[in-house]
Amino acid sequence: MAVPKGKTSKARRDTRRNSHWKLSVPGIVACPNCGAMHLSHRACKKCGYYNGRAVIKVGEENK
Repeated sequence: MAVPKGKTSKARRDTRRNSHWKLSVPGIVACPNCGAMHLSHRACKKCGYYNGRAVIKVGEENK
């Protein structure tokens, strides 16, 4: 049976594991219609536009 030759230090162990828990930054872009920041490939919550077309009715109180 295979046995480790020496003890793995905490620093080496943690270095090996550190890349598994990194969080990714969401893709936030500016809306070309109103300029508000929103997630890419989703309709803007401020103006309701996506890909140059109005897809969501947004009330006047949100603008």
